[in-house]
Amino acid sequence: MYVCVCHGITDRQIRRAVEQGARSLSDVQMKLPVGACCGRCQDCAREVIRDCQRGETCGSNAVAA
Repeated sequence: MYVCVCHGITDRQIRRAVEQGARSLSDVQMKLPVGACCGRCQDCAREVIRDCQRGETCGSNAVAA
């Protein structure tokens, strides 16, 4: 799903950044421009990061829909 419409950033891209070591929104923003325009997506991006860190939707732990 698209998290940041302004820059076309998806939850998969954010998860990949977390898998590569990002631990916070600031870390993800060093790799992706998520939340850099209007900022409306920042809460959703943080939620994706938290979920991934908990192993809920990250990498091989993803649940098929």
